[in-house]
Amino acid sequence: MSQVLYRKYRPQTFDEVEGQEHVVQTLKGAVGSGRIGHAYLFAGPRGTGKTTMARLLAKALNCAKDGQLICNKCSNCSSVNENRFMDLIEIDAASNRGIDEIRNIKDSAQVASSHGGYKIFIIDEVHMLTPQAFNALLKVLEEPPSHVVFILATTEPHKVIDTILSRVQRFDFRKLTDSQIASKINRVAKKENIVIDSNSVSQIVWASEGSLRDAENALAKLVVFTEGKITSDLSSQILGIVPSQTNKEFLEFLFKKDTKSAIKLVGDIYESGLDLENFVSQFLLYLRRQLLESFNVPPGEGFEPAFLASAIRAFIKTKTELKTSPLPQLPIELAVWEITQAGNKSV
Repeated sequence: MSQVLYRKYRPQTFDEVEGQEHVVQTLKGAVGSGRIGHAYLFAGPRGTGKTTMARLLAKALNCAKDGQLICNKCSNCSSVNENRFMDLIEIDAASNRGIDEIRNIKDSAQVASSHGGYKIFIIDEVHMLTPQAFNALLKVLEEPPSHVVFILATTEPHKVIDTILSRVQRFDFRKLTDSQIASKINRVAKKENIVIDSNSVSQIVWASEGSLRDAENALAKLVVFTEGKITSDLSSQILGIVPSQTNKEFLEFLFKKDTKSAIKLVGDIYESGLDLENFVSQFLLYLRRQLLESFNVPPGEGFEPAFLASAIRAFIKTKTELKTSPLPQLPIELAVWEITQAGNKSV
């Protein structure tokens, strides 16, 4: 289901791409003017549209209809959409990372495209190539055939060797904003006749961490478990997200120095099976939002900025300690104790 949703709503034109306007405008200008580079590097976090953009560029370079970047009607565009375009070769460098694979690419690049246009090679996760494979790829990029375009995609551009970087046009993809992801999720839900409340959308956005693909996969997962009617209680349970009301209660316990209630709440979260690292990450985001809001609140109202800043520092430390603690809840309980007992001279 997740794959179906993600692929079903994959952008089919440049204008449908979310959140990468700087890349879209540059590529549209290059294709429209005929100033085509022989090699591109698409770098950025997972799920931000690197492979999608590469496929769109492949369509734009081979669209047979004059006057349009991508018509989605000609045989070339249709073939790309249906994954049967012979001159679009996609390689996953995570599993095809050796020199033999790059030599095969080199041999294939010497052969003219089957339809007289561009032959496109998309190498995903290019940073996974072996040193020998990188050197072989470099030789291809040094003297590329005129009918070939290489599109390299990576989540870790710092692992791509400098000699490769110097021979490509680099485009950096950004994580999508919360509003961009929420907008896409709402549009997909409407088209699929999925009933979803705003809190569930917010939870999907949080879980996606700026990745549109992860957000669409999360939506599909929820649809399977909820049969098309998604509520915040169900989504928080399925996605492993602590409800916002729980964050609010926890912060109030800390502020009131109610150690017992705060530690009990930590135990309840742990017993419910929710991941405590996720809880701390979510609580830190909640604390940050409260801190930013506190700057606009008159003194004496709401939470004091100094208290919130102290809590943020404590839970940043807690997040690190969780990775090595033999008892998952212990670092959080210690943070609770430190925050609620602050200023108590008897401690």
